[in-house]
Parts: sequence; structure tokens; C-alpha cells
Amino acid sequence: MPDSPAMSDRPLMLLDSASMYFRAYFGVPESITAPDGTPVNAVRGFTDMISRLVTEHRPRELVACLDLDWRPAFRVAALPSYKAHRVVGGDPADGGTGTAEAGVPEEVPDTLAPQVPVIMEVLAAAGICTGGAEGHEADDVIGTLAHRAETGPVLAVSGDRDLIQIVRDEPQVRLLYIGRGLNRAELMGPAEVAAKFGLPTERAGAAYAEMAMLRGDPSDGLPGVPGVGAKTAATLVGRFDSWGELLAAVTRPDDTRMASGVRAKLMAASDYLGVVEPVVRVVTDAQVDLDRDTVLPRTPADPDRLDELAARWGLESSVRRLRTALDAAAS
Repeated sequence: MPDSPAMSDRPLMLLDSASMYFRAYFGVPESITAPDGTPVNAVRGFTDMISRLVTEHRPRELVACLDLDWRPAFRVAALPSYKAHRVVGGDPADGGTGTAEAGVPEEVPDTLAPQVPVIMEVLAAAGICTGGAEGHEADDVIGTLAHRAETGPVLAVSGDRDLIQIVRDEPQVRLLYIGRGLNRAELMGPAEVAAKFGLPTERAGAAYAEMAMLRGDPSDGLPGVPGVGAKTAATLVGRFDSWGELLAAVTRPDDTRMASGVRAKLMAASDYLGVVEPVVRVVTDAQVDLDRDTVLPRTPADPDRLDELAARWGLESSVRRLRTALDAAAS
């Protein structure tokens, strides 16, 4: 067994909770149920994911970050198409279905929604910190907490590519990207992001966000610049030191870093380019509320309640693994 890492080398781990429990829900069979037959596949899968992450990475601190607003008003105001296709009851002209109560994300399965409060109860009984920011997504909570970290490594865990933008070397911030599951997780820092997407290493995180603005992302209702794909976007971003410098070059025909054909495409999309930045950039100064200390507990905060939940929902094996992981990580 390798030597235990020094406390100063152990990360602050930031979990994109919704990203994880969605993946748990679809990755664990719905036949996994509580004694009364209620599906608990997301609860079981999410709890087991935390146990594995704690065991493998031994964080000194852990925060399960929450979406208190999955479609923040400030992003919708800047770009009405932002996640509009996911809204049940939204304006069909903006991509909504127009079929039910506005503001409800249509992609949450009926058997997942009741499991989320159970997940929150398990986290509370275990003593694992949760954090959220009114009017913001979990990405913004993660971005803020990572930005605040002045010492020691930070490890964010998410299947959301948007969080690639937070990676940096000093202080160290890494993303464990689980878009293809934990077994195929990718640990990404500036060097990995630069190599994978053809971006400058020295500002790989910021450059990834800029590439995403140009390329677009249909899954978020982000149209991008018509005719500009990922490769062109990465090449273009790599020629400038900032988003502002790139935008300034659009109106300067003498700037040879931008080909005339690309300049024409960007000029045609000037309205979009003028509003997209706050939609894509994660917030780094959100008012984050934490429900408890972020230090990873060695023992559950409320062991009796955790045992009750385990019995009620058939989580005995998952809770046992979580207890073992917490104890081992703290030793």
C-alpha cells in the first residue's frame, strides 16, 4: 500500500452533486429498490460513488455542491436559449415544450426526483458538507470555492465539460471528468486540457471557456458562431491572450491573427458574442452557503439517523462502505 499523503497534499474535493446522481440513476438498474419497492438506484449509486472517491483520493475536505437554480436568471437574461430546450412549459419559440409548468426541467425522470431528498438526508446524517448559492448552479459554487482556495490542491468531480475552465496550476485545481463514468474518469489539469483541445497551456482553463463560446454547445442551448467548429475555435483562441483581445480583433481588419473569412463569421454573430461570456464563464464570487464544516468527518454526524436511513431505504451495504471510507480517509 502506498504511503498516506500528507494532510497538506490532500485535496478539497468539490462534487457536482446533480451531475453525479443523474449518472448514478442511469448507471444503476432501477430494480435496486428499498424494502417497500421504491427505487433507490440513484441513492445507492451516488453514495457508492462518494465512497469510492473518498477511498481513492482521500480528500481533507469535501463539499457536495448543489444546483439551487439550474437555469439562473442572469444567464437566461443574457441568452434566452440557455437550457430552454430542457424546460417543460417554456416558450416553444425558445426551445421549450410548452407542455407543463414553466421552469421545471423536463429531463428529470419521475423515479429520480423522490430520491434527491433521500440523498440529502444521507449526506446530512453522514456529516458531509453541502453548499449552494441562491440563483446559481453547482458549477458556480464549485468555481467560487475553487477560486477561494489559496493553498493546497482542489479536485472537482463532474460530468459537465463546462468545469474544464476552472483548471489551473497555482494553486492547483484539477477536474476529475466523469462524463463516461468513474471507471473511465479523466483527471484534467492545464497540460491535459491543452493537449486534448489544442489550447495554450498557460491559460488552458480560460481558453477552454472561450473555445466553448465560439463552438457552442447544443446541450446547453448555446448556439455558438455559425461555421466555427471546435478546431477553428481552438486555433483562434490560441492566437490571443484574452477574450477581450479576441473580440477587439473582430473590428480590426489589419489584425492578421484573424483570417478575413473567420472575421466575417464573427462579425455576423456580434450580438451573440456580446452577451455570451457571462453565460459560459462560471461565477467565482457567488455567495455560497455551507451547511456545516467542510472537513471530511471520520465518523457520521448522526450515526443513529444514518442507520435509520440505511434500514428504511435498503442502503445497508452502501452506508457500510461509506463509513469505512470516511474512517480510512481520516486516519
